[in-house]
Amino acid sequence: MTIQPPKANKKPHSLEIHNDVRVDNYYWLRDRENQEVIDYLTAENAYTEAVMAPFKELREALFVEMKSRIKEQDESVPYKDGNYWYYYRYEQGGEYPIYARKYQTLDADEEIMLNLNELAEGQSYYNATFPEISDNEEIAAFGEDTVSRRLYTLRFKNLKTGELYPEAIPDTEGGNYAWAADNQTVFYIHKDPETLLGYQVWRHVLGTSPTEDVLVFEEEDDQFYLGLHRMKSKKYIAISSDQNGVMTEYLLLRADTPTAEFRSFLPRQWGHEYSVDHFEDRFYIRTNLNGAFNFCLMQVAEAAHADTTQWQVVIPHREEVYFEGLEVFRNHLVVQERSEGLLHIRVMNQQNQMEHYLNFGEAAYTAYVGTNPDFDTTTLRYGYTSLTTPSSTFDYNMETRERVLLKQQEVLGEFNKDDYQTERLFAPARDGALVPISVVYKKGFVKDGNAPLLQYAYGSYGYSIDPSFSAARLSLLNRGFAFAICHIRGGQEMGRNWYENGKMLHKKNTFTDFIDCAQFLIQEKWTSSAGLFAMGGSAGGLLMGAVANMAPTLYRGMVAQVAFVDVVTTMLDESIPLTTGEYEEWGNPNEQVYYDYMKSYSPYDNVTAQAYPNMLVTTGLHDSQVQYWEPAKWVAKLRELKTDYNLLLFHCDMDAGHGGASGRFKRLKDIALEYAFMLSLVN
Repeated sequence: MTIQPPKANKKPHSLEIHNDVRVDNYYWLRDRENQEVIDYLTAENAYTEAVMAPFKELREALFVEMKSRIKEQDESVPYKDGNYWYYYRYEQGGEYPIYARKYQTLDADEEIMLNLNELAEGQSYYNATFPEISDNEEIAAFGEDTVSRRLYTLRFKNLKTGELYPEAIPDTEGGNYAWAADNQTVFYIHKDPETLLGYQVWRHVLGTSPTEDVLVFEEEDDQFYLGLHRMKSKKYIAISSDQNGVMTEYLLLRADTPTAEFRSFLPRQWGHEYSVDHFEDRFYIRTNLNGAFNFCLMQVAEAAHADTTQWQVVIPHREEVYFEGLEVFRNHLVVQERSEGLLHIRVMNQQNQMEHYLNFGEAAYTAYVGTNPDFDTTTLRYGYTSLTTPSSTFDYNMETRERVLLKQQEVLGEFNKDDYQTERLFAPARDGALVPISVVYKKGFVKDGNAPLLQYAYGSYGYSIDPSFSAARLSLLNRGFAFAICHIRGGQEMGRNWYENGKMLHKKNTFTDFIDCAQFLIQEKWTSSAGLFAMGGSAGGLLMGAVANMAPTLYRGMVAQVAFVDVVTTMLDESIPLTTGEYEEWGNPNEQVYYDYMKSYSPYDNVTAQAYPNMLVTTGLHDSQVQYWEPAKWVAKLRELKTDYNLLLFHCDMDAGHGGASGRFKRLKDIALEYAFMLSLVN
């Protein structure tokens, strides 16, 4: 190539622990205030644009194509909470949603709560949370983020007068706001602006200065994450304090006594994870107590909740079924479960003890309980999607079993779901485990090893990647690609043990599962190494980096989004956001056994002088989860050491963070770049 890539200066920086010295030549890229750093990132962006210039028309065509499938004037399915129906909608050409409601009936006049298009004017990035509404239905509490660091400023709006209250409370956890019953008191989580860890809960009284706010709870262990919400029954406000996959504690406060103290539901205990729902005079507890590693459901009288001997089993623990979530109604319990890697919705009638499962009729899909704020109903709102079925919202009568499709995502153009096929495969891992794979392709796809295929996975934090529809993805499928989600260990698709066997000192199972899935797909003639691409983001970007080091000749190309690739350095630096809270996922490298294991797979530490596949690496300058310098350093080191002439492109969005661009159309430009990168390598 005649276009020369940028070359980052080498400035050796020694890092020593456990009598081991690592020399990081690109440590200096951490300083986002340094003009040399900004110049380097800008040069990388310019290089990417220069290399991709011959495919400018393809990128633009992909963007226009994907945008044309979006129904620009669209709205969500309204849900009723109290006296109002709540929903959001988009206007023609609008990048951002409008949050709105209607009084009593859907025929009533619309009340616009927040128009994000107006609020975003003049901002290169904007996000606002859907409002939390006071009990008298007059005041909205919402969070605004204009930087993409996930530091939200809490604001208030009077929905009767349209007035924005003067107080603005910075550095809060977006969406974690809870009103007390007095319509004046709001609780919120304060985040450390440096570590981005939410560690305090404060009480604010509307109309007073935030300087008068009262600290009501402080989490002193920085390995715990805080959550805050008002329970469905409205009786309690709950603080959840959770250490990743290890233990939980809930603290409750009656919403009608906002100045009282939060009390522990059950004190934290190593190994005990639980969550709590409240209904009338009892609590329902999802718990792994007494070895229930896939969780069970128990109930207890409200007054006796702290005595676990009084807890009564509602759903026992099952080794083959993972109990994921619960929705409580007056006469029914609705349970989300996983078995054989798929989600199931189970309806239990509390009156006659009858139960049944919803039937979805596809090999691979996603089904989930939607917004159900009312106890006194026999109607369940749930969502459904698959790799071929656009996102759909249903109302389901739990008595008659009748379901009504309220809305299905409208895909404009010539889309016909019957033109596409989905399959469920199981790939043997090297240790004998069977890894589920969900595949989609356009009918006519020939399994002769000549077609391109995009392999995707995440594989961390017990987060399951369920098969869902993407209108943008049609642009790949229509050009002959198959798309495969590999449900590798580190996720929770196959139960809690699937997660436990892909974390800490078992983390390499995540990487080898992905490689074994790739080899299976090649063996079964879905593709070949010449047409195989891989994609992953964040912890899935770690997956990309590890696999690139371990199996560099297996792939034609890789897309690594906001990639967590400098594992050891990050996990040793407690000043970096969200480090200490991750020890139970990756291990604490201050202990040598974890240091040695991490170092053995950390992508940045294991870049060597070998050939690598074509690679596109993306990040955002303001990323709050994975700092931009991780992928920046990785690319610089790859440029220094790799021995091939394959593409290595780096794109840093100078205005965005972990989630990418904030507008619904701006995001498509990022996808268009990724797709054009892959298509340019197979055409």
